[in-house]
Amino acid sequence: MRFLLDDEQREFARSLDAMLTAADTVAAARAWGVGEHGPGRAVWARLADAGVFALPVPEEYEGVGPLSVETAVAFVELGRHAVPGPVVETVAAAVLLARLAEAGEREPAKRFLPSLASGAASATLTLPQGGPLALDADAADLVLTAVDGELRLAPGHARVRRSLDPARRLAAPLPGGELLASGPAVTAAVRHATAWAALATAAQSLGVGLALLDRTVAYAKQRAQFGAPIGTFQAVKHRLADVLVRLEFARPLVFGAATTMAPGDVAAAKVSAGESAYGAARAALQLHGAIGYTAEFDLSLWLTKARALRGAWGDPGVWRGRVLTAHE
Repeated sequence: MRFLLDDEQREFARSLDAMLTAADTVAAARAWGVGEHGPGRAVWARLADAGVFALPVPEEYEGVGPLSVETAVAFVELGRHAVPGPVVETVAAAVLLARLAEAGEREPAKRFLPSLASGAASATLTLPQGGPLALDADAADLVLTAVDGELRLAPGHARVRRSLDPARRLAAPLPGGELLASGPAVTAAVRHATAWAALATAAQSLGVGLALLDRTVAYAKQRAQFGAPIGTFQAVKHRLADVLVRLEFARPLVFGAATTMAPGDVAAAKVSAGESAYGAARAALQLHGAIGYTAEFDLSLWLTKARALRGAWGDPGVWRGRVLTAHE
């Protein structure tokens, strides 16, 4: 099985990297954390122009997919640049609606998928695996809830709460709302959407970890102690090498899971990417010293995101259990 990206996929990653570098995503993430969505929506529009939100949507509904590998490629870059907003949730909602359409529940897909694919609308949702709080419900155009075999369009949301990552704003959807679909088709679609959410979160975590490593390596080359850059010390070299090995181990698991979408593969990718990014955050914090603890230092955007993504859509223990179950 091939886990390496082809030339077109690598060029897609490079183009997203260049675009997001020019988009000042750091400022957008900081503004998003205090409820100012304008800069984040501008980044969202650029991602839509690049076709990111069309990747999970079938061509029948004005998408180009479903393309799980390309979605993973995109989300690595979103994590690398700390892009704010319900990006994972929008993908999960699109996949959920598309799977319902395959089962015969076509009306919600016709109604919502074209605007999600074009980036004209964003979505957030709560699924059983993801917990009762919806990410960025105050900014999303659609708030969906799936519980007890029913998919509903929520009529609003409760008070917004901040998470470990200030740019991840959480709120409970209000009960009730329009019933979009019900029955076994919803249950099956929820399982499928949860797998895509886990994959996108894993890819985003991998990107966060890579960004943390890059920034820490650059800092280690500049910070001097005892008359030499700390990056020349063996202990620091070994610590950074350990981080690199774990991230490079996670990379093929993420793209392998994107290739197969097998439950065990997705679970392994979620665990490995989340834990490797969290390890990169711990190393980055320790090697930066006191400055790493300051919220004003840009590193904090990735430090907090690594911790939040580790537990998003189920904590590591849940996904380790799924790895074991899949191979019984």
